[in-house]
Amino acid sequence: MTDAIRYEKGQDAIVVLTIDLPGQSANTMNAQYREAMGKAVARLEAEKDSIAGVIVTSAKKTFFAGGDLGELIKVSKADAKPFYEMILTIKGQLRRLETLGKPVVAAINGAALGGGWEICLACHQRIALDSSSVQLGLPEVTLGLLPGGGGVVRMVRLLGLEKALPYLLEGKKVRPVAALKAGLIHELASDKDDLLARARAWILANPNAVQPWDAHGYKIPGGTPASPNVAQMLAIAPSILRDKTKGCFPAPEKILCAAVEGAQVDFDTAQIIEARYFTELATGTVAKNMIGTFWFQLNQINAGGSRPQGFAPHVTRKVGVLGAGMMGAGIAYVSAVAGIEVVLKDVSLEAAEKGKSYSAKLLEKKVGRGQMSADKRDAILARIKASDKDADFNGCDLIIEAVFEDRDLKANVTAAAERAALSDALIASNTSTLPITGLATAVQKQDKFIGLHFFSPVDKMPLVEIIRGERTSDESLARGFDYVMQINKTPIVVNDSRGFFTSRVFGTFTNEGIAMLGEGINAAMIENEARKAGMPVGPLAISDEVSMSLMNHIRQQTLKDLAEEGKSIAPHPAFAVIELMLGEYKRPGKAAGAGFYEYPAGARKHLWPQLKARFEKPDAQISQQDVRDRLLFIQAIETVRCLEEGVLESVADANIGSIFGIGFAAWTGGALQFINQYGIRDFVARAQYLAEQYGERFLPPALLLEKAAKDESF
Repeated sequence: MTDAIRYEKGQDAIVVLTIDLPGQSANTMNAQYREAMGKAVARLEAEKDSIAGVIVTSAKKTFFAGGDLGELIKVSKADAKPFYEMILTIKGQLRRLETLGKPVVAAINGAALGGGWEICLACHQRIALDSSSVQLGLPEVTLGLLPGGGGVVRMVRLLGLEKALPYLLEGKKVRPVAALKAGLIHELASDKDDLLARARAWILANPNAVQPWDAHGYKIPGGTPASPNVAQMLAIAPSILRDKTKGCFPAPEKILCAAVEGAQVDFDTAQIIEARYFTELATGTVAKNMIGTFWFQLNQINAGGSRPQGFAPHVTRKVGVLGAGMMGAGIAYVSAVAGIEVVLKDVSLEAAEKGKSYSAKLLEKKVGRGQMSADKRDAILARIKASDKDADFNGCDLIIEAVFEDRDLKANVTAAAERAALSDALIASNTSTLPITGLATAVQKQDKFIGLHFFSPVDKMPLVEIIRGERTSDESLARGFDYVMQINKTPIVVNDSRGFFTSRVFGTFTNEGIAMLGEGINAAMIENEARKAGMPVGPLAISDEVSMSLMNHIRQQTLKDLAEEGKSIAPHPAFAVIELMLGEYKRPGKAAGAGFYEYPAGARKHLWPQLKARFEKPDAQISQQDVRDRLLFIQAIETVRCLEEGVLESVADANIGSIFGIGFAAWTGGALQFINQYGIRDFVARAQYLAEQYGERFLPPALLLEKAAKDESF
């Protein structure tokens, strides 16, 4: 077995520590690392007198990936004491390295994130390879954690509180050039030989190197929390933070505490403060939810967990987009950025050019910010051809229809596009609600028809919901999956049903909020409690964005379709409110300048004052907890129904889809993980209470009752 950390002493008396954990593609702070680092540091201390300095580098493509998340997700409250002691051991090893009395250099040959960046921070000099593949930073907050290996303590001492906080609270990651400018690293190297040569040269030139915070007369840059300018910033920081997290995410709050408290004490005490907060977060529920979903389940999806096997990867070369509105323009943009040729068609050339100008605006912003060269912008724009002719779809291997939610219109445009495209082209609809199996009847090759449901705005939203119709072949599904990965989006795969998964669940959220308004509950309370529950926006605000006319149109289409099938659905209490808003009050939503909110020119939107008089009833108020639970439970219950009906095939697709697609409260880890962390039996009991109080729609589905009977989580 190879050593996890190779110890090589050269002719120049410089020791190179090469981290290379066996059996892993990336280095992590697991038990093997801890043991190897302990041995390496002990040997350095023993041989100190014959050593000129130390270089820390990696044998992997990346430098070091960070904590072992497989270990971290298992840490329970019962493990808090041994876990805390283990964290102090990791910190102790790095502290012994930086106080060895010899110069220590980090030769950063690849990405150094989380624990990897913490190792670099414990070195006197940081030299990074000047490559776009190198990223540096502390993203722990995105998994509900804080940097526990000295990251908070050293970043604050290196940059000062104000400059360190964005890296700590937002998990900001930087490339080498930006890191050099920000003072995070000291030098850039052109290749690996240059990296080690520079490290050796620096060691020989700086035999008495010490960390800034260990130097005599050191002061924290920008001042301590007691200095007036920092005190002023810290007076408002907690309220700004609380406004962002709504109290749902403990990690940013604990990071702020660890940073501020640590800045007022000596280095070793600051390390203890950081370790205590880290232990509290690592043993808590939110970190477990977030690591499980944002790491393990997301990786499972991106590794092709939902992709049919046995088909060679397919590269899309030319995509035809039907409809140059917001969605079509966005799809054209992300495709062109990914290097795919695009034909963007609308009824007139003018409308198609307007759709193309959306890409021009987005790219212009990137050029303005220095994130892209003008040549690259021009190359991307040149890939988009605006058109009003079906003949231009010649050579397209993928057609995506993104026109209005009208079955006849969709049928006409896709049939025409299919005739012009390549004979084996994949034909997709960006519908958000209409069943794919029905839409597929408009084309000749129904096995090549698929749903690709994008979310608005397409350039920002990370998810694409891929819908398999009854006749969609496995090969078509695999091709759709490959295209979504090609444009750097996250694919989830669902089976056909009205509204699929995301629109169905999203509809329960908006409807529940509107129904509460109809019951007489205060509108501001509904909106505020939605955000406190962890939803990015309230149900009334989002209904305005979508527009109640569209909601009504979809409902009418659904009722018509069901009537043709001889079926019906019970009326949802939300629709009486929607009909009033559309009919009597003429307030369809944001686009019309009037909905549940007022949209004054040049000022912030605010709730329509008349909502109070028209809807609110003083005796109808319910508890804040009931408002929050109604909004989250109804979405979780609908997600279980989707799983039960076979619309969803995996828990990962459910959790990632609910967060990335409809903004389900991220602290929960997703709609099904929300049930797991609540406790399956407690969830059922609470759902039954909500059903008694507020309607049968809260009754737990059979699958949920089965799981509760076995006390088995999703």
